[in-house]
Amino acid sequence: MLQQTLLRLNGLAHQSPLIICNEEHRFLAAEQIRQLEHPPMQILLEPVGRNTAPAITLAALQACQQDNEAILLVMAADHVFADITALHQAIATAIPFAEAGKMVTFGITPTQPETGYGYIQQGKAISGGGYEVARFVEKPDSSLAQQYLDSGDYLWNSGIFLFQASRYLEELQKFRPDIYQACQDAMTEQTPDLDFIRINQQAFEQCPSESIDYAVMEKTDEAVVVPLNAGWSDVGGFQALWQISDKNEYGNVQKGDVIALDTHNCLVHSDDKLVATVGVDNLVIITTKDAVLVAHKDKTQDVKKVVEELQQAGRHEVSFHREVYRPWGKYDSVDIGDRFQVKRITVKPGAKLSVQMHHHRAEHWIVVSGTAKVTINDKEQYLTENQSVYIPITAVHALENPGKVDLELIEVQSGSYLGEDDIVRFEDRYGRN
Repeated sequence: MLQQTLLRLNGLAHQSPLIICNEEHRFLAAEQIRQLEHPPMQILLEPVGRNTAPAITLAALQACQQDNEAILLVMAADHVFADITALHQAIATAIPFAEAGKMVTFGITPTQPETGYGYIQQGKAISGGGYEVARFVEKPDSSLAQQYLDSGDYLWNSGIFLFQASRYLEELQKFRPDIYQACQDAMTEQTPDLDFIRINQQAFEQCPSESIDYAVMEKTDEAVVVPLNAGWSDVGGFQALWQISDKNEYGNVQKGDVIALDTHNCLVHSDDKLVATVGVDNLVIITTKDAVLVAHKDKTQDVKKVVEELQQAGRHEVSFHREVYRPWGKYDSVDIGDRFQVKRITVKPGAKLSVQMHHHRAEHWIVVSGTAKVTINDKEQYLTENQSVYIPITAVHALENPGKVDLELIEVQSGSYLGEDDIVRFEDRYGRN
């Protein structure tokens, strides 16, 4: 969906996109961009999540460093549009308002009495295709949502915005100077790291967590809403994903290795194994390398309660994932047990892991495909398919892909402690400690 969001900009005149993401997602975001073969772009890292107002503030401060009259188009990466032409037309309608100093939000023409979205009440029409914002309203119950739909005066709140970066900062300073100051303090200390920009963590942690709606848009007198009818969906859950996806004759959305017998109106997604269903209806079944979820479609919003239970129980699934992205590629923890762990490692062409050693584990590397340049205690050797090497405990070693295709190998770790923090780095081209 991040890739789709970036591709959505094709056909619009714009500067290089600025990505805002949490530090934990940085390599995943960078890999998604790399797969698009997109020119390098800035990825601004949030040390902690602080909702949309601070995230947009970081983007606005960064944009103003380059151009004080820059206009920001703020788009989340979890939206879907069926009609990109209509989206571009709405943006073209909104640009003159933004150039005039207005704070533009896009309101989605509602198609049903939806209770999962906030609404925007249209006020007086403005020449050029926009409307004054009469008010923002919270997610309604079904009866009130029907009244909004019947009136024709209400639009769904899309969470998409267009405004001059400097104007946003002016309005933010007026209504939430605490958010502005915390972000300003965080941005005064920037550290480039590959494609990433790191900011002062301590300063940003002091920033209040607030949405742009509460912080600015509901308070400003300069808000303008532009109607948007482009087949939009905020894919905030599995029910929404089922609604927007192509379905078979039985109403099922199936992805991966799935056999569905006497199954109707289900979303079945498998990343890595066969999933078979028999005689079920209206279920969401998601299997990944980490876990399996089975839920009724009407109850998928309660998945967050499962996460809360996992957190309370201290379960590793909250923070540990089998497949992990790194600047050099990725690894998949295939199996783990008492005193051993097996990983499948993929190293991108030209990439190199850090020069490192381990106090508590030894490693065996078996090349599956590609060519590996291996250094062990200053001795270099090249390995190709079906060849292997042993790295003893405390041996200083490095792995590099000198070829033109991905290097894939199996790593078997053995020892008394197998945690990722048992890595002593002596040299790292990616600046990690």
